[in-house]
Amino acid sequence: MNATTPRALLTRAATAETTSDPSSVMTLLADCGTDGATVTSYRSTFAAGAVGAPAHFHTRASELFFVIDGALQVLIGDEIQTLHKGDFLEVPPHTPHAFAAAPGCTADVLFVFTPGMPRFDYLRLLGRVVRGEADPQEIKASSELYDNHYVDSPVWREALATAR
Repeated sequence: MNATTPRALLTRAATAETTSDPSSVMTLLADCGTDGATVTSYRSTFAAGAVGAPAHFHTRASELFFVIDGALQVLIGDEIQTLHKGDFLEVPPHTPHAFAAAPGCTADVLFVFTPGMPRFDYLRLLGRVVRGEADPQEIKASSELYDNHYVDSPVWREALATAR
């Protein structure tokens, strides 16, 4: 192998970093550019009724979802879909999306961003904000850095209101 050949990245479940809030646990698997990975990937487990992310989009990456178990309610543009165990979704750049555990369900989901970019500090920040350890304004201030741009979605707000 030469200096330009990427090396394999192995993240062991027993030693993977986790970040959590009262309704979800994120297991950080691969952070592009910071650990030799070429993608960014993490696994989230959501309690029943847990909201994962408000409506947002990315300008530089596609976000991939693979449901390991349970069911995930997802906003894709102006449409709501429910993904079930074994379902896969790719959300391309500039497409507003949001996600939450489907009503009455838990969800275990693998997320992958491609092309990858360092995002683990963003995920850590989210955990701190939810736990009351950081100011929510820090999320807004980091939108360009982490390519995470929040938008208003009446469709998503209505879906959450009727599901909860």
